Amino acid sequence: MKAAEIAPNLFHVGPALDHGPLPSIFYFCLSGPDSLTLDPINQPVQFLGKKWIRIFSMTLPAHEEGLSPDEALAVWAEEIAQGKDPLSEFFESALAAVEYTVRQKFADPHKLGIAGLSRGGFVASHIAAREKRFKAILQFAPLTRLSKGGDFAAIADHPLVQSLDVFHLAKHLANRHIRFYIGNKDTRVHTKSCLEFAMELTDHSTHRSPQIELIMTPSIGQWGHGTSPEAFRQGAEWLASCLV
Repeated sequence: MKAAEIAPNLFHVGPALDHGPLPSIFYFCLSGPDSLTLDPINQPVQFLGKKWIRIFSMTLPAHEEGLSPDEALAVWAEEIAQGKDPLSEFFESALAAVEYTVRQKFADPHKLGIAGLSRGGFVASHIAAREKRFKAILQFAPLTRLSKGGDFAAIADHPLVQSLDVFHLAKHLANRHIRFYIGNKDTRVHTKSCLEFAMELTDHSTHRSPQIELIMTPSIGQWGHGTSPEAFRQGAEWLASCLV
């Protein structure tokens, strides 16, 4: 599988772009090409590849070629400590990318989904909160609180760090279809924080039966932060079903 760059920092896999608007998903994890092609983080993409769905991705800040993704969150923290905002410009460029795919008739604006893994889940929450056309949101082991991340320990009380915690987005997301997958002892992004976010969303929903789900399974991998192929498969199937 090879990702095509169809615009600056906008990558695509799936059905050819000349077939008209199709159900489309934006998926975030690391760089755009790695998110779409690097196993195992691209396993949702592999499962979705069997569907008539286009998948797009973008390179997250500090994940550009030549930079280590292991150091990316530390880079974010350092920039914030220096008075910079490493994320707002990216969120705006992501919104522009969504609009581009709709305007070019690549994406069906009525059948848009968004997904993310770990820090990609954090990014997906922020983008979805700014773009109401994302009807379904899928997150695997999502980062929900920057302020509890080890890289941000020294600046946990910084106003920007506090404001970026996704709990502040709950009122903008609560009436969508949302599903989380997380291990029951994830010490990297903290299982309890994910559970609390799911409950915050539920509390903010105006629906009688909020379409918010959290699926918790025994933790695997380093820091209990891994996601199983079965979780990726189930999540991909669920997201595809939301876009039919």
